[in-house]
Amino acid sequence: MNSFKVSSLPPNIDCESVNILKALTKSARSLAELKGEIKKIPNSQILIDTLSLQEARDSNEVENIVTTNDEIFKEIVEKNITSLEVKEATNYAFALKFGFNLIKERGILTINDIKKIQEIISPNHPIRKIPGTNLKNAKREIIYTPPQNYDEITNLLNNLEEYINYPKFHEIDSLIKMPIIHYQFESIHPFYDGNGRTGRLLNILFLVQQKLLDIPVLYLSSYVIRNKAMYYKLLQDVRTENNWEEWIIWMLKGVEETSKETIKVVNNIKILMDNYKTKIRSEFSFYSHELINTLFKYPYTKIDFLSKELKVHRNTASSYLNTLTDAGLLTKIKIGKSNYYLNKPLFDILKDR
Repeated sequence: MNSFKVSSLPPNIDCESVNILKALTKSARSLAELKGEIKKIPNSQILIDTLSLQEARDSNEVENIVTTNDEIFKEIVEKNITSLEVKEATNYAFALKFGFNLIKERGILTINDIKKIQEIISPNHPIRKIPGTNLKNAKREIIYTPPQNYDEITNLLNNLEEYINYPKFHEIDSLIKMPIIHYQFESIHPFYDGNGRTGRLLNILFLVQQKLLDIPVLYLSSYVIRNKAMYYKLLQDVRTENNWEEWIIWMLKGVEETSKETIKVVNNIKILMDNYKTKIRSEFSFYSHELINTLFKYPYTKIDFLSKELKVHRNTASSYLNTLTDAGLLTKIKIGKSNYYLNKPLFDILKDR
């Protein structure tokens, strides 16, 4: 098992078997529908801000770094993050936005970009130069030894960069390429830490790079959490049994399921936003697009946070929030000396996701 050697891409297999193509059709249809639904929300940045933190929490949970929605959303508006777990989640969300901006600017995703992304996710853990890294199961038994030689690691990464950026390198559908890229990155396991989270982030960035989505809002980590044992088993089965087909189909099914789930979330957020717009516009003089965007950026807000976002005096922000609370649109919660204002319907949508 430990003698397994990671081969360069593309894999020498039939990546377009009948079963894979059947799964591809379903996943592609669902992903295209999600891409269309996202366009119905005028300011898509709201979804990036809101949903990226959910993905960050879920991806960290795969690595047993557990946080709650409450912890993340409260601390993000404080701008004074004290919890290590929340810091890990906000780092992940920032890395996602950083990678998204790189792709928007240049349209490619290089190994240097991936190194920068990983440095945000897990600082001070560069590409491995010292041998000794092994992957172990819950019983602390070694199940896989990734490449140990620095030159081999960098050669495989350079090969992966070509595979990501040059379609003619392997002329198959990009959705089929995504699980191949994820497997390869996880098997190279290039960094001392942060490989799993960086690898899962690359999934969504690759789909955006390939224009299968306009913004990074399809997050597979929730699917991985629900099927964590299968995730690790199928990765290992590719190494030990060359069982690419089952792995690719499983990931395509994840795209299909997660797309359908995200469509529901996006639609529910849109309906809720429309309701808030209608009520605030008709009943109050202080309606603005910026106000709606801020109320839907994160479920929790505070007076100082709203003041900064809207560029209004603190007293004005306080008046807005208390008026909306009296109208039943927000819930005021006092914790210690701080007052939080909770958009509970939005919180419930994200919690139920």
